[in-house]
Amino acid sequence: MTLLEVNDLHVRYDADGQQVHAVDGVDFSVEHGETYGLVGESGCGKTTLAKSLVHLLDSNGHIENGEIWFDGTLPHWEDERGEPRREIIEDDQYPVREDGMTDLAQLDNQQIRDVRWRNVALVPQSAMNALNPVYKVGDQIVEAILRHEPETTKAEADRRARDLLERVGIDPERADDYAHQFSGGMKQRAVIAMAMACSPDLLIADEPTTALDVIIQDRILEELEELQEEFGVAILVVSHDISVMAEICDKLAVMYGGKMMESGPKADVLEEAANPYTLGLKNSFPTVEKADQDLVSIPGTPPTLLDPSDGCRFANRCPFAIEECHSEHPPMYDVEQAASGKRTEAGTASAHRSACYRVDELDAMRTEARKEETWQQINAKNH
Repeated sequence: MTLLEVNDLHVRYDADGQQVHAVDGVDFSVEHGETYGLVGESGCGKTTLAKSLVHLLDSNGHIENGEIWFDGTLPHWEDERGEPRREIIEDDQYPVREDGMTDLAQLDNQQIRDVRWRNVALVPQSAMNALNPVYKVGDQIVEAILRHEPETTKAEADRRARDLLERVGIDPERADDYAHQFSGGMKQRAVIAMAMACSPDLLIADEPTTALDVIIQDRILEELEELQEEFGVAILVVSHDISVMAEICDKLAVMYGGKMMESGPKADVLEEAANPYTLGLKNSFPTVEKADQDLVSIPGTPPTLLDPSDGCRFANRCPFAIEECHSEHPPMYDVEQAASGKRTEAGTASAHRSACYRVDELDAMRTEARKEETWQQINAKNH
């Protein structure tokens, strides 16, 4: 059952009279209880996409267009069963569908505050600095609980905060400490505990293992998986680290230049990559199985998002680009249909999708993409 459905989402930043199109027409969906990963180079728009879901963009960021349908609604729009009231569904002024999904993109600042923590929680990329330095760590978790559950007593909220800290491997007594008394790994765990305070349906984890050593990284990932199993929460993971995605994700989406380039089940995307950019990423990532194999980097640099070209965002770095690639960015095609010789545009329900005009020539592209000289021709072309 679908928990989150994002349709044609566009997000921009206004800077010095110019517009940066950080997210440009992205579609994807997340099911209840699954782990969905967004991967790509720094600056590709994945963090902006994650923050836009709960309206936590910087002051110059705006959702320009698109829908963010979420399986849940505001407390005062619900009946005694927790379902949206009939008069709410039938009134066009409320962004609620017949199936009970609410368009988060249309909520105002006050309304979205009722969604954060209760329905959707965010573990920010800067988790090391996310805790307030002048409040005790436990008090910050208590505050989140009382904001959304005013009927809960402070004593009960305090007990829950300590239980949550213990659940993520922190001594409950440390609830009385301040953030500066925590190590980096403990801060990361504390922020995860805070995110789970109101048992949300969706947890957004933005670079949850960045700046942590590999031992702590592994523990954090294990804890996320255990929390998911215990609470049934869906997790949207944002990372540039393919190894993190390979370990914990069910589905994976690859972003580049504000666009989604490929999406599908993890095994399909990582083992049967169907987009030149994904093939390039795989070449540049080390594996234990091929430890003696030289890594092949993708030549060039990501495109500017101030005035992006009309063509495929990856065209200038792609060794397989054709004339069509430079005129219009390709839509998402169904990879399974392409394997049978049919280049068919894919809906969000399609299992494996790729934005490439040559998706029906995958076997040849995969073979050529393994060769270093295939990518070196881009350097030669640019010089």
